[in-house]
Amino acid sequence: MTLRTRVGLAGGAVVLLALAVASLVIYPTVQGNLLRDIDDSLVQAVAQSPTTARQLKQKYVDSGGIAPIESPVKIGSTMVQILSPPVFAGPNSAFIDVTDQDVDVADGIEPAYFQDINYGSVGYRVYTAPMPGTRGVLVRVARPLDDQTAVVTALAALLIGLTLAGGLVAALGARLAARRVLRPVGVLTDAVEHVTVTQDLKARIDLTGRDEIGRLGRSFATMMTALDASVHAQRQLVADASHELRTPLTSLTTNLELLADGDGLRDPEAPVLVREAINQAHELRSLVNNLIDLARYGKDTARTEDTRLDLVAETVITKATTRASAPRFESALSPCLVHVDPDAIERAIGNLVDNAVKWSPPGGRVLITVAGGEFTITDEGPGIAMQDVPFVFDRFYRSAQARSMPGSGLGLAIVRQVVETHGGKVAAEPLGRGVRMRFSLPLVRD
Repeated sequence: MTLRTRVGLAGGAVVLLALAVASLVIYPTVQGNLLRDIDDSLVQAVAQSPTTARQLKQKYVDSGGIAPIESPVKIGSTMVQILSPPVFAGPNSAFIDVTDQDVDVADGIEPAYFQDINYGSVGYRVYTAPMPGTRGVLVRVARPLDDQTAVVTALAALLIGLTLAGGLVAALGARLAARRVLRPVGVLTDAVEHVTVTQDLKARIDLTGRDEIGRLGRSFATMMTALDASVHAQRQLVADASHELRTPLTSLTTNLELLADGDGLRDPEAPVLVREAINQAHELRSLVNNLIDLARYGKDTARTEDTRLDLVAETVITKATTRASAPRFESALSPCLVHVDPDAIERAIGNLVDNAVKWSPPGGRVLITVAGGEFTITDEGPGIAMQDVPFVFDRFYRSAQARSMPGSGLGLAIVRQVVETHGGKVAAEPLGRGVRMRFSLPLVRD
């Protein structure tokens, strides 16, 4: 069953239920009003019964006959029966039987009352009451219920017909309206199916409405754009990683093949080949570790906590000063609190320090400052060409100077990924001598 059909059925069911509820209210209301009108006319007939009795008596006196007072007399659609005292309970040949309650009503013991009876295969509404202005005289007035029954039956048929017809028309109308309302859903469904079949993440979705479906379409388009960018970045990463891995793997394989040929380890060049193979293995391990860190420090951090950025920087500097080839470190670290993954930030600072150590000349100076959530490191190396500045934090990017030195081009890319994951920014600034690199993170507000 299609969504459009389900919407149509749901709309029809709602209207059907609403009409059914309305009918259940209207039917007893109209029935009660009709019955109330009959009761009012019967009460009015009892109130006029003394006048009616005198008129009947005078009529029969004038005609020389005896007035059949105790026989029902039809006045219009109303039947009037007057019972003279004393009233006794028992059969009544002219109308319905007289009951003990009727006797009590005539004697003023019981109040007047209404009842529904069948007499002569006809349904009547009967009102029994004492005649006004008399003592012991009982009046019974009755009206047939045929008119009311006909009206109520016709009303019931009308309400049932309207309810069923209204539900059907509403279902058809809702289904037709759903075709237009759900058109954006069809567009979105076609786009999803197209992407599923073709894997084309650049497919456009033309939904411009401001309702929930329009928002869903725009969100889906944004998601596909982000997914396309992510897939492209993954493919680029795989291609770059494959390219970077090819060189050390080729060199390592060549050295091992040379060791396997000829005299093997007895060859005078064997120690050199072994050292080269070890260096290439170290380079491979560093590249693999950096790739793992790129995946590890993605958009979601493992844990975050309030961290003193200055203390993390101090820890990294302390480790760096123990290296044999370490330059001269100077630092100005002001206390500042940031909410980060401390391991990831330590790795980012370590990569910046390693980069500065790598490019610093013997006896050079490296200045590190931390203040206001910003980490800055300045070295005295050869610096960065202006054309290379926009790319220094890209994956696998290596300037012309860096290509002759060890490295994979992932260290600064890890720095940017870590910092941006925590809502910060990175920057590189060439100097007359050396380069200044910095990153900033949001401070934890008191």
